[in-house]
Amino acid sequence: MITDQLIIKSDKEQSTYAKDNASESPKRSVVKSISWRIVGTLDTILISWVVTGTLSMAFSIGLVELVTKMVLYFFHERIWNSIKWGK
Repeated sequence: MITDQLIIKSDKEQSTYAKDNASESPKRSVVKSISWRIVGTLDTILISWVVTGTLSMAFSIGLVELVTKMVLYFFHERIWNSIKWGK
């Protein structure tokens, strides 16, 4: 049956996922934080521009936000990587 295949496939994917994502290197966490911050910073710049009406102010806000949130995300990832729950 189709449902049996979906359940079996889901179980296989889940066990593979658990093995592949048991832990990750600090370098991977840095790359993930950079890619996410690009998306987040572009969003912040756009929102800041809409709210302030000034592109230079929007870029200033985006730059500060970029740096602070990358650092926070890195430590957030490292802390969660050390937590065994859900792995």
